[in-house]
Amino acid sequence: MSTENEYKQAVADLKTATDQVRQFAETAKTEMKNLGEMTRETKQSADKALTEMNALAARVTEMEQKGARAGGGEQIETRSLGQRFVADDNIKAAMAEGDRWKGRLSVDLKSITSGSTTGASGTTGLVVADRQPGIVQVVPNRQLVIRDLLMPGSTSSSAIDYVRETGFTNNAAAVAENPTTPKPQSDLTFDLQNLPVRTIAHWVLASKQILADAPMLASYIDGRLRYGLAFVEDTQLLSGDGTGQNLKGLMTQATAYAQPAGVTVKNETMIDRLRLAMLQSTLALFPATGHILNPTDWASIELTKDGQQRYVFANPTGVAGPVLWGLPVAQSLAMAAGGFMTGAFRYAAQIFDREDATVTISTEDRDNFVKNMVTILAEERLALAVYRPEALIKGSFADLTTTAAAGGGS
Repeated sequence: MSTENEYKQAVADLKTATDQVRQFAETAKTEMKNLGEMTRETKQSADKALTEMNALAARVTEMEQKGARAGGGEQIETRSLGQRFVADDNIKAAMAEGDRWKGRLSVDLKSITSGSTTGASGTTGLVVADRQPGIVQVVPNRQLVIRDLLMPGSTSSSAIDYVRETGFTNNAAAVAENPTTPKPQSDLTFDLQNLPVRTIAHWVLASKQILADAPMLASYIDGRLRYGLAFVEDTQLLSGDGTGQNLKGLMTQATAYAQPAGVTVKNETMIDRLRLAMLQSTLALFPATGHILNPTDWASIELTKDGQQRYVFANPTGVAGPVLWGLPVAQSLAMAAGGFMTGAFRYAAQIFDREDATVTISTEDRDNFVKNMVTILAEERLALAVYRPEALIKGSFADLTTTAAAGGGS
């Protein structure tokens, strides 16, 4: 028998042995279902078939390696049918279970004698493409920072109720030990707030075959869908208008900037305005803990120079994080250029997570079953409570002079 014919016969024998292993697996499944255990005869036969299959797999591998070293003959894949079968994670798990294993397994294996020299991946039997890990994203992820600024929380309900103090008339006064008139009365007023839990969701379609053949792709879709939720959440938390199914975000409920009385500022700059916003927050008895700025505005501030072209406070060679007036600066593309927010974020608002981001995959959606498609759905549910609007100061740099807004003057 020629080497080529001998190889083909070995491949055929390996396929027969593999089929026998599968048949014994089905028999074992039936016995486990009907008898509660695998018979001794079946176990012995299955072990024998598995041993023969491994021996044939080793033989085919040796023949392939000899052919590869010789540099001739038919192009073949570097792993044999048996090797790929026994290397499958599900097969490994079943083998580890032994006679305790139940269920049905399916391993898709392509022909080991494929002679394709092109193909989608450009991989041949003897020259394997250098596949780089991961998938290169066309659009990188945006930095999401708003959630990290707020107090975390959770809920098991579809709505959040809380009581907020809306007024306090303080009439406390010094009184005599034995007053002849009633002691002064102070007044407190309250308002019950009700916040519905909102849902953020989206879905995509993908072929069932692609997900089965490329688990990494499934993971990639999972990650992109989760990022899509977080992207919308970031925008909603900051600037949701509260209409329809939108959250009522921080900018919608914050207090508008108004220059505090008693402070005189000449040639006001962006840096000055943020300091005045801090003062406004302090006068409301909620000292600010940070700023939210668009990256463009923060760059303008960092580039501010004095009359001798020296940076006012930035050090180009420094590695310190963005800080202004002693408070951290959160740079967010969710904040429109020209706008800002300064406030005591963790005192002012709280996020209530009803359901963390989840991804569900289902074939039971419209005609997915007959089209071999799957629907991949990602969703989350949350609510945002702003307890103290006075602790959040929102404003704009639009009315400042061009030079100051551009960061070119002092």
